[in-house]
Amino acid sequence: MLAQIDAKIASIEEKILHQKEVLTFEEAMTYTGWAKSYLYKLTSSHKIPFYKPNGKTIYFKRKELEEYLLTNRQSTNEELECKAATYVSTSHFKKRRVRA
Repeated sequence: MLAQIDAKIASIEEKILHQKEVLTFEEAMTYTGWAKSYLYKLTSSHKIPFYKPNGKTIYFKRKELEEYLLTNRQSTNEELECKAATYVSTSHFKKRRVRA
């Protein structure tokens, strides 16, 4: 019975977390799945946007965390093949002449 209640509470907390626009440091850790030390590393090196309205407590905009999480997209094999085919078919690609 207690396990079911705990599971429901966790589910409700997760839904609330995904609706909030501004996250605390701890909420950002939960949202991203990052360790505390890694999140501190990203903030101290200013690699992710964050806010310190009172000069001490760190806050994040959920939308900005999402944008950061989705950076450095990796192309699929199909996309890479399409780019390669386009490159080969353009006039910028010059075939090397092989001398016999």
